[in-house]
Amino acid sequence: MTTKHAEVEQRAPYVGRAVDRLDGPAKVTGAARYAAEHPYPNLAHAALVHATVARGRITAVDTAAALAVRGVIEVLTHENAPAMKPAPALSMLNPSTMASGTSVNYLATDEVHWNGQPVAVVVAETPEAARYAASLVRLTYQESPAEVDFAAAEPNAVPQKNNPLQSAGADKGDANAALAAAPVRVDLRFTTPPHSHNAIEPHATTAVWDGDDLTVHEGTQNIAWVRQHLAQRFDVPARRVRVLSPYVGGAFGGKTMIWAGTLLAVLAARATGRPVRLVLTREGVFHTVGGRTPSTQRVALGADADGRLTALIHTSVARTGRVGGGPEQITSASRHLYAAPNIHLRQNLVQLDLVANTVMRAPGESIGTFALESAMDELAWELGLDPIELRMRNEPANNPVDGKRFAHRMLREAYALGAERFGWKERDPRPGAMRDGRWLVGMGVATAYHPAWQLPAKVGVRLTADGTVVVRSSLHEMGMGAATAQAQIAADTLGVPMEAVRVEYGDSDLPPGPGAGGSGQTASAAAALLAASHKLKRSVFALARHAPDSPLRGRRLDRLEARDGGLYEGSAGETYAAILTRAGRDHLEAEAGPGMLGFAAKMLRDRRNWVKAASGAQFCEVRVDQDTGEVRVSRWVGVFDVGTVINTKTVAAQLRGGIVMGLGLALSEETLVDRRTGRVVNASLAENHVPVHADVPRIDVDWLGDPDPTMPLGLLGVGEVSITGVGAAVANAVRHATGRRILDLPITLDKLL
Repeated sequence: MTTKHAEVEQRAPYVGRAVDRLDGPAKVTGAARYAAEHPYPNLAHAALVHATVARGRITAVDTAAALAVRGVIEVLTHENAPAMKPAPALSMLNPSTMASGTSVNYLATDEVHWNGQPVAVVVAETPEAARYAASLVRLTYQESPAEVDFAAAEPNAVPQKNNPLQSAGADKGDANAALAAAPVRVDLRFTTPPHSHNAIEPHATTAVWDGDDLTVHEGTQNIAWVRQHLAQRFDVPARRVRVLSPYVGGAFGGKTMIWAGTLLAVLAARATGRPVRLVLTREGVFHTVGGRTPSTQRVALGADADGRLTALIHTSVARTGRVGGGPEQITSASRHLYAAPNIHLRQNLVQLDLVANTVMRAPGESIGTFALESAMDELAWELGLDPIELRMRNEPANNPVDGKRFAHRMLREAYALGAERFGWKERDPRPGAMRDGRWLVGMGVATAYHPAWQLPAKVGVRLTADGTVVVRSSLHEMGMGAATAQAQIAADTLGVPMEAVRVEYGDSDLPPGPGAGGSGQTASAAAALLAASHKLKRSVFALARHAPDSPLRGRRLDRLEARDGGLYEGSAGETYAAILTRAGRDHLEAEAGPGMLGFAAKMLRDRRNWVKAASGAQFCEVRVDQDTGEVRVSRWVGVFDVGTVINTKTVAAQLRGGIVMGLGLALSEETLVDRRTGRVVNASLAENHVPVHADVPRIDVDWLGDPDPTMPLGLLGVGEVSITGVGAAVANAVRHATGRRILDLPITLDKLL
């Protein structure tokens, strides 16, 4: 795999460079401890017992065999577990109320809401004893009718309601009439299956009570939410809950919400009076943690003979759980990508008796772009147009739905650079015309698109008399180099060597950082870091300007440059160490970040004025075996408009990672739910096929490096945009290779035979 990047002016010593991750040495030497690796005296281990019916009530519980297992301490069920408070009602004024994965008050009810719901917890001296004893717990149920078949429920879908964070639809003109009148049109129905989270680190919690003080080691994407949620559920002040999450072994949305394993580990620790560790099995993740919703989508496009769109219709049906989950922005990209005068978008939902769905890398956009970009490709075939040319003819000057300005949009440049790097001009436009022995060779292209988010965050910065800088915020490090990026920004902003910067993160006792979601953590923390650094420089300057012998006396802060470990104007200036030492101060510190009202006001103002997004062009080459239908992706180029790039090394890894995850979405991943029982039947990595090395081709990634002037440091976010468009690029390449349009993911060989 290689990385190329557009030449951009190097504006600072560290931002924009390839810098090794600060957490790298700890991880490769084994010094990094994850949630399940913290030792405590008298530590006990917990295992879950899962319901085996989709809906009903527990009528009898038999724990005798489990309690007889050597080393078992307790078996907690709804009959003997201490009470938890129910999940709080959702309030947009308190974002932490969105933290609950489901509304179920575990072990406080005999009700069963999905097949796999935790209905008992076994606590034992060893994890082996806990899991074996859990297999011996016997429950009897009175079953109730359950709805678990998405395809059967689809006709009963109801329109999704709008909410402040997501629009459920849009209308401009008369799309149906324009479609009917269009000289050229396509009208296609697509399906995508459920997907389950499979981070390399399964969900794990180590919970320790000391009176009413609670310490939780947890792999999470939102430390602040975990703290607030546990405080509410266990009726203790938030200040008495400490959440530690310095290392997270992958998350991708699956560790955003609080799921049953976390709550029941804390409950078991309180019930037994001992530290308790609960690590979900891989099967347990499938049964208790939500994933990506399945979908059916209709995309209908009308165009004139020159390929200019006259109508765009995109509708979807997705699912939530009856006890939780939320809608996904499946039609989001269709609001922004193409200049159609008539647009109709609508999202619909069904509720099923299954584990609640949850966010998963680019929720909505990843599967929505599969449908939209596949339909655009099919329209290009109908028109006899190059698929890139079709997109360029319909590239809008302003947001198509409402006419808002794009804060930043360079899709034309991304396609031009990508086509050059990929060798698009070598593509024979005829289907099935390119061959390599028995392999049919196809080339496909698709647009990537993901909105840019900024979240509330606070950051503290401390400057010590020896010139050391400490950045403090409860950031989340899930393998993407979050702390490294903030260290680079701090070093440049304060003009110090990066070796002088230390970042403290992953601890709820630090200033509350942003959640790691929506590709918004880096930009959100950067905004607060820049503000705190400015306050700090102002404090340093105030010390210097009052000192009679300071070379900064009589100067203005706005004319000073932070460099060489101090403040300077031309050759005149002095180091931070000199200023603090002269003033008799061992350190100075500052903290910055918006409150909720300030954040909400800015968000609403930005949404009124701008459409902000990262975007890109995905180029895919496939080889399809003419006899067996086997599909192999043989080459990939992705070019992205992601604004400023802080660290070229970690950004390249993020972009490639999204593409790899998209290959799983396109070719192999599918969570299978028994339509009779609601049970996930392939709840393992042996049967739920995530991509492995043999599935991944050479991946070249590139970026334009042009900052968005409306975002902190010009950042647009890189964590999710590169999964979008991947499914369509693969499908479009398969269409070029074989002449067959695959409408249903994943693209398995049986669909090509």
